[in-house]
Amino acid sequence: MKQLVLDIRPDAVPTLENFVVGANAELVAALAALAAGTEAPALARLYLWGPAGSGRSHLLRAAVAAAGTAGRPARYLGAAEVGEALPETPGLLLAVDDVERLDPDAQIALFNAFNRARTNGQTLLLAGSAAPRELALREDLRTRIGQCLIYELRGFDDETRAAILATLARQRGLRLADEVTEFLLRHGRRDLPSLLAVLEALDAASLERKRPVTLPLLREMMQAGLAI
Repeated sequence: MKQLVLDIRPDAVPTLENFVVGANAELVAALAALAAGTEAPALARLYLWGPAGSGRSHLLRAAVAAAGTAGRPARYLGAAEVGEALPETPGLLLAVDDVERLDPDAQIALFNAFNRARTNGQTLLLAGSAAPRELALREDLRTRIGQCLIYELRGFDDETRAAILATLARQRGLRLADEVTEFLLRHGRRDLPSLLAVLEALDAASLERKRPVTLPLLREMMQAGLAI
């Protein structure tokens, strides 16, 4: 868990270095190779999937940013930004997010991008909410996505979530009571962005009220409208 000491605030700019790796080390290494343009041919089309809050968009944006730093042309597109055609820039790392939301014209555009990617030396990096066979897309596109190198983003267990919260609290100079962490993991949303948002709110309240982060403080904030 070497990544725990990094800046993973909710407002942090997405990078491969500030993604909490957990059990996804192989995926992050593959994305680093894509960004640098040193990937093996099998990595030229990669699809990653996982539920909301698992870090899909973070990783796509981070890979595009890393590619730019390495001097490789790269572009990130959300599903709503994909029109009837996609860029044909040679050597481009093209990242398309939320593929399950592509409209019919955008699905055709992505299918065509698959067909010319090898000729243009492009790399396709795609992300979605489900495994390829479960995507509600046109069959030919779903088949193409199914032929990608596929990674499922693996979530965190409670021990890892607690370690992340403890590490971030220490970075902020907070003493996070164990009972607060236990309460959040038992009763709150368990995805990392939600946990980080609650920690941000607790930090602000602790500074404003000059009180330690305890369960009574958390309960008061919940009564005042804080959603966990």
